[in-house]
Amino acid sequence: MNYYEQIKSLLISNEVYKRVKDYSKNKNDIETYYNVGKLLYMAGNKYGDNVIKEYSKKLVIELGRKYSVRYLFDIRKLYLFSKVHPLGAQLSFSHYRLLFSLNNNNEIDYYINQVSKRNLSKRQLEDIIKSNEYERLPEKTKEKLKVKEKVEIKDFVPNPILIKNKNNMEIVTEKALKTLILEDIEAFMKELGDSFCFIGSEYKIKIGDRNNYIDLLLFNYKYNCFVVIELKVTEFKVEYISQVQKYMNYVDKNIKEINHNNTIGIIICKKENKFVIEYCSDPRITIREYELI
Repeated sequence: MNYYEQIKSLLISNEVYKRVKDYSKNKNDIETYYNVGKLLYMAGNKYGDNVIKEYSKKLVIELGRKYSVRYLFDIRKLYLFSKVHPLGAQLSFSHYRLLFSLNNNNEIDYYINQVSKRNLSKRQLEDIIKSNEYERLPEKTKEKLKVKEKVEIKDFVPNPILIKNKNNMEIVTEKALKTLILEDIEAFMKELGDSFCFIGSEYKIKIGDRNNYIDLLLFNYKYNCFVVIELKVTEFKVEYISQVQKYMNYVDKNIKEINHNNTIGIIICKKENKFVIEYCSDPRITIREYELI
């Protein structure tokens, strides 16, 4: 079997297809590279890995510099990768190349699902991998994903929550932390998870004859509920729970519509206190630390 000629023929056909059928080039790319990867794997088994270097030299001359030794090895990796993780048309070869460096199959599956669910570009996938998004998920969430158990909005709120601090502001008050978040509210909502919308900051509510202010009020359209966020620059304290409960109850009674799910709360603080959380927690409220980056 002439592996080289088959490989060259497939790659030429793929390049032609991409020029003519742009709308489905990604799917064809993946199918082509899968078949080429299989041939590279078979050729390597028969002649040794040096054959890939020889093929690369020829392909660079005949088809272009793109087909470097590293690129061909990555094409072969795609074939081997597919034995564990079924290939999908929504991920490009560039997406897959980012995943090759990961060793945890559960982590890989998580990022594959995120690309599909959130329509992430290669750059966006690279960003969430670099931020260790999967590693920052609670262990209970990872376990739920592993056994395909139903997940809730709070399951995907990472710990710690990363907040951009481009100008190295000194954060000593809740107001300063809030200002930092509002400077890039879109990035903050993406950090919390999927499908968040901004409603307001310092959101005014009146309880009795006193005005109260919710630090941040969001809405999650996927889970169809309001989200009350309270910011603290200290270690978590038990009284923070009752404060957020009060705000959540107000939103449920006065703001949410009958078709909305019950409001949830997120307390973002400088440091967790797991002993206090264990005995004073409310299942509707998620407590997370923040980290400035």
